[in-house]
Amino acid sequence: MSVKSARIEWLLGSLLATTTSFFIRAERWQYLLGPLGPTRFWVVFKATVIGFGASAVLPARAGEVIRPYLLARREGLSATATFATIVVERVLDLVAVLLLLASYLLWFDPGMEARDSVVFRAIRYGGLVMAPVALGALAVMFFMAGHPESLHAWLLKAERILPARLAALIARLARTFAEGFACVRRPERLIAALAWSLVLWITIAAGIWAVAIGFGIDMPFTGGWLMLAPLVVGVAVPTPGGVGGFHEAFRLGATAFFGADNDTAVGAAIVLHAISVVPVVIAGLWFTIQDGLKIGGMARGDLG
Repeated sequence: MSVKSARIEWLLGSLLATTTSFFIRAERWQYLLGPLGPTRFWVVFKATVIGFGASAVLPARAGEVIRPYLLARREGLSATATFATIVVERVLDLVAVLLLLASYLLWFDPGMEARDSVVFRAIRYGGLVMAPVALGALAVMFFMAGHPESLHAWLLKAERILPARLAALIARLARTFAEGFACVRRPERLIAALAWSLVLWITIAAGIWAVAIGFGIDMPFTGGWLMLAPLVVGVAVPTPGGVGGFHEAFRLGATAFFGADNDTAVGAAIVLHAISVVPVVIAGLWFTIQDGLKIGGMARGDLG
């Protein structure tokens, strides 16, 4: 099926899901920022869009540094502690994707292993490996958030091998960074943030499913939950905007599990990637111009 033959109503549905996901991201981030101080939703939303837009066009996912720096400057928060909430986000994202994958495998899998045992086992074993990593990361953040002063004192001992000023700077940054993990110490906040993460990734999966249906790929709604796993790996490949890795991950999953022919899978991957990236880049550029930020200095963190 060519791109021209795709059903536009389903592609528009995917665009709506993608747009909605950024509002959910902003809501979740504002919730994680709560222990650090008050923030305004629209400021959080604009910083989120600018950050993801920047990550799509700048190397090394620069937007993950730009958006906490920008928000901290606008809302008077600690930039270091604000950046720590981005780390919490990434761990919650991993947990949410793993939970959706596990849900699919336990309750919705119609026998995917029989279709492509190699790819299926790779996804399953990858999930089993990453689960303890995610839990371990949460445990480390829990410890750091509960003992910022102890962490500070322990790192001050580094002055035995480092210059005193450098050791003091590292210790101070570590203590402030640990403060950004405060929500992990509060069970009700952590559970709520994880709930938002599940809503976020179900919404993202809905966008994947809508494009698949638009291209005539026989994918159930929960099939998007399975597709999240290879796509997250594909996006992690260090290419600008995930180009290449994202497309190959979608093609592999769509052909291996849902019987899509190669050309249809490639066409759907290109459109899905465009829906995921182009609108946020345009919106991020618009907000950047609107706020008078220096585009050329964004990658360097110079947002003044």
